[in-house]
Amino acid sequence: MESMENKTKKKKLAFDDLGPDRILGLVEDGLGIRCTNLFRPLNSYINRVYELEQEDGTGLIAKLYRPGRWSKAGILDEHSFLLDLAEQEVPVIAPLRFQDGTTLAASDPFFFAVFPKCGGRSFDEYDDEQWLQLGRLLGRVHSIGETEKAGHRICMSPGDSTSRHLHYLMAASCVPAELKPQLKIAVERIIDEIAPLFNSVEQIRIHGDCHFSNMIYRPGESFFIIDFDDMAMGPPVQDVWMLLPGGLDKSFIEMDFFLEGYETFRRFDRRTLRLIEPLRAMRFIHYMAWCAHQVEEDGGTRAIDGFGSREYWQNEIGDLEDQLVRIRKESLMENPLMI
Repeated sequence: MESMENKTKKKKLAFDDLGPDRILGLVEDGLGIRCTNLFRPLNSYINRVYELEQEDGTGLIAKLYRPGRWSKAGILDEHSFLLDLAEQEVPVIAPLRFQDGTTLAASDPFFFAVFPKCGGRSFDEYDDEQWLQLGRLLGRVHSIGETEKAGHRICMSPGDSTSRHLHYLMAASCVPAELKPQLKIAVERIIDEIAPLFNSVEQIRIHGDCHFSNMIYRPGESFFIIDFDDMAMGPPVQDVWMLLPGGLDKSFIEMDFFLEGYETFRRFDRRTLRLIEPLRAMRFIHYMAWCAHQVEEDGGTRAIDGFGSREYWQNEIGDLEDQLVRIRKESLMENPLMI
């Protein structure tokens, strides 16, 4: 009987060896269209993403999901959220429907979807009016996100997502065995410290990876929010803090404008601003596990230089210990935005 390792290897090879003819054929058959010969690979660490073009010049983006990374139900949770948002005219890029009415198709060993091409640019600094726009946009996203559940997506909380990341890291070969006890202690201390803060915090459908690169500005159309790969059930504040220019103590003005825009459409629980530093710590751990996934899956992918070295893990452990100190310090400070 063929081993699971060999089956996984075959899937990876089949995914990596995809050619233009096959992908163009899948898209043409699925949508019932004809494409030109344009076939431009786009940057993506996880999936395979290609820019295509219909014969009438309309741009398309074909997205092939990495085998084994998401379940069909999990991908459909993402699509359902995008379709709900698009139906309410929230500026997102929703998947196109194939001829059979679905948004997700399968061609062994992967799932694939097609999206309209939507150009624009990103900013890494926002003016006051743009902070208002971002607040209004995310207020609308969350007002729709709370109407349904994503039953096949991770729940962003210390006891769920962070514990899963720790479990993965403890089993990963790219973490030196002699450093695993230190890493485990550092992560467990953070989980123990922050878990009570998440008690009774609302969990809704959120973007989950909301940083400036995923906010695309189109002149005359304001912002589009893109890349819902990491959508999750989580606290709404998760979609705020990565946009800030620094910690909450250095972002009073930006946060004030953001909240003014947000609360045009949805009440924001300001008490959850105390979760920003805990969520930052969870992001550190999430990113370690994300990088480890790339290495463990194919043995070659590196998201950053030096990942997996002894020095890398020692630095990460030190950063987690420093972040725990920061969390404890922040918990003692009064913040007028939380009132």
